[in-house]
Amino acid sequence: MDHTVQTETEDRTDTNGPERPKTDLRRVRSNPDFWYPVAWSKELKPGKTIGTRYAGTPIALVRPTEGAIFALEDRCAHRQVPLSKGKVCGQSVQCCYHGWAYGRSGRCIDVPYLGKGKLPNGVRTFPCKEQDGLIFVFPGDPEKADSVPLPPRLARVGDAAYKTRSFGREVKCHYSFMHENLMDMNHQFMHMKQMGQMRPRFLGQKREPGLVEARYSFARTSGKQPLGEALIFGERRDSSEKFQHRDVMTIRTEYPYQTLRIQTGDEDPVMDLWIVYTPQDAEELTNRTFGLLSVKRPKVPGVLELAWPFLVAFTERIFAEDREIVELEQNAWRELGGDHNVEVFPVINALRGLLAECGIAPAPAKNA
Repeated sequence: MDHTVQTETEDRTDTNGPERPKTDLRRVRSNPDFWYPVAWSKELKPGKTIGTRYAGTPIALVRPTEGAIFALEDRCAHRQVPLSKGKVCGQSVQCCYHGWAYGRSGRCIDVPYLGKGKLPNGVRTFPCKEQDGLIFVFPGDPEKADSVPLPPRLARVGDAAYKTRSFGREVKCHYSFMHENLMDMNHQFMHMKQMGQMRPRFLGQKREPGLVEARYSFARTSGKQPLGEALIFGERRDSSEKFQHRDVMTIRTEYPYQTLRIQTGDEDPVMDLWIVYTPQDAEELTNRTFGLLSVKRPKVPGVLELAWPFLVAFTERIFAEDREIVELEQNAWRELGGDHNVEVFPVINALRGLLAECGIAPAPAKNA
């Protein structure tokens, strides 16, 4: 059984040897000077507040009944009680304990039992944006927020030619495992039960500042095409020659986000994925995944809507297998006391270099 990746070496960017981070990649922290999703828009109702996190920092999201949402550190300055447990009053949130109120600037604007001239300091505030059904915060230097753009379009949200689903959940691993999993299509071996036997061909890579991209094509060597895959391509395909290496899958990590597109020639993609992994705990060994998956509608109206539950079930099974394997990788890292991975695939070594370069390296040991 041949699962070897075919490689078109004439189209591969020369990497001048493997790029290996100098430190344990799983100890590299995410760079906070980017926009990170912390919740879905639908999670935050008008006049309500919810608690979220970025890398161990608790964040309260507040949606007034009128006006834009805002984000504060999720701790009252008084007794450190979560503000997400409080009450939204106009353009402020009131702590559930003693009623201290904070405006969108984070300043304390009212303490019910003090005079207005004796108000204490407030709490930290975070730049906050809402786009394509996601709520983003900028956890780093707020003065940089205006100069760091969000991607102009997340997948194909809002495009009538596509149907988009949101997905994701908490995954117990460092975000770098997630980037490696999606970028390395050699792991289709693991999805054999769901997708049949597929032979990937690595078409080449691109490495630029802040970016690594890999391109693949595929050939089915045995097994039937799953219904979910047929829905994505809009047709039934077998293992005949005419379907071999017909489409190109382009996977890109443009720090800190990832995208995956499948297309034939210059046609619009049949599938467009945007995904990011927001660290949850202070050590960043757990992430919350936020994904948007857009599938091009077939020519026959209504077909995709009818078959959508089957596509959702298919993609959930694939994601479940991926989640299980990256959590096993994380467990091995803990048991071994560090990153012992032996990486031989050039594009993954380039990716590891990118993540180390863009992230925040751990502080040197005191006895070093």
